[in-house]
Amino acid sequence: MTLFDPAISTLQRTTAVELTGTVSEVRGLTLLVADLSLPVGATVEVRTSAGRRYGEVVGFDHAQTIVMLMSFTAGVRRGDTVVGLHTSAVAPVGHDYLGRVVDAMGRPIDLRPPIRDTVSRPIQPDPIEPLSRVPIDEPLGTGVRALDTMLTAGRGQRLGIFAGPGIGKSTLLGQIAKHTDADVSVIALVGERGREVNDFLQHALGEEGLKRSVVVVATGDESALMRVRAAQYAITVAEFFRDEGLDVVLFMDSITRFCQAQRQIGLAVGEPPATKGYTPSVFALLPTLMERCGRTAIGSITGFFTILVEGDDLTEPISDAVRGILDGHVVLSRELANRAHWPAIDVLQSVSRLAKTVSQPAHTAAREQLQQLLAAYKDIEDLVNIGAYAPGANATQDLAIEMKPAIDRLLQQGVDEHVTIERAQAQLMELALSVGATADRLAKQMQTNNVGVA
Repeated sequence: MTLFDPAISTLQRTTAVELTGTVSEVRGLTLLVADLSLPVGATVEVRTSAGRRYGEVVGFDHAQTIVMLMSFTAGVRRGDTVVGLHTSAVAPVGHDYLGRVVDAMGRPIDLRPPIRDTVSRPIQPDPIEPLSRVPIDEPLGTGVRALDTMLTAGRGQRLGIFAGPGIGKSTLLGQIAKHTDADVSVIALVGERGREVNDFLQHALGEEGLKRSVVVVATGDESALMRVRAAQYAITVAEFFRDEGLDVVLFMDSITRFCQAQRQIGLAVGEPPATKGYTPSVFALLPTLMERCGRTAIGSITGFFTILVEGDDLTEPISDAVRGILDGHVVLSRELANRAHWPAIDVLQSVSRLAKTVSQPAHTAAREQLQQLLAAYKDIEDLVNIGAYAPGANATQDLAIEMKPAIDRLLQQGVDEHVTIERAQAQLMELALSVGATADRLAKQMQTNNVGVA
């Protein structure tokens, strides 16, 4: 990439002449505009008596162009002028965005001075060539012990965080954003409750976390177009820092609300509803969004995407579609959350597909040993709880019962507790040694008991 590439890209997407049309009809969330020859994705300005509104071309209805506003349609009247701005959406990015909270257009909403030193980039760039991607072979520390030991992430990996409401998705994202080894965090709060934005900034992220972060916000009371654009703009910001040679972590909360916003857009332009009312464009847009993460020869974008699982059902349409795109998934368990087990990560239901690739052999062996013990304990958990388990029947299950408290301590961590990836892995190896010593002790005890019986 050369110094002038962003400017050239912007010029290519700017209309050479002023193309105008007029509003002929307001239909639900959209405007029907006559005599406006612009492609889908073009940005427009609607000049109304109440001021200027901005929108995007989202489709066509016979000879008319369908425009969806980035605000709402109140105040628009028949005959208002619509002017084309860019043939595809662009947005400002720059180093001065660090430490700032902005909306989906890149405008500051944190009551601080305007951001001036910016360049423009398309929010829907061409896909990355597959052969230009660099293999992911380096671990990324998240500061969360359960992730760094059992679900180790690589620089450039994409992980989904699946959970029902109220289990702690946003809190976990804030914890990772504060303590990650990455250079920059880009956080997209898509469709979030307005009350929870400040709460996330002040408590989950904190002042130190915000200093090296860019937060993009589109609350649930904003238009569907702004919510979709917030997700796309956040990745555009992450791509800017990646191309500066930095390792970036992208957090998106949540993909479910992004899909709900795209469903509203699709239905508004006449798309047929498919699975549970989601339109085909929702499932087509998901890979184009998530595939923008990854590692290049210059930098990397590691993606953490939260998926709100309705009714704790991991088989609902969005969860199913996302799992096939991501490089792993982290499942938060309501049962663990009810036991005050934080973070409430269900290790057995979760997987990082690149954990083995980015881990040393000793780390991999220790992780697999703990997984086997957790699985063995789960098989007999009900018997243990009612006191019906008879020790001595199975050596692995005996060992699992003995080690369960120590494993739980490893997987639990306070919200404000920071553990480096090196320290987390050292603690895992210490526990693995303890497992070996305990296994030897139980084997000798079993042998003694058998001799006594004989």
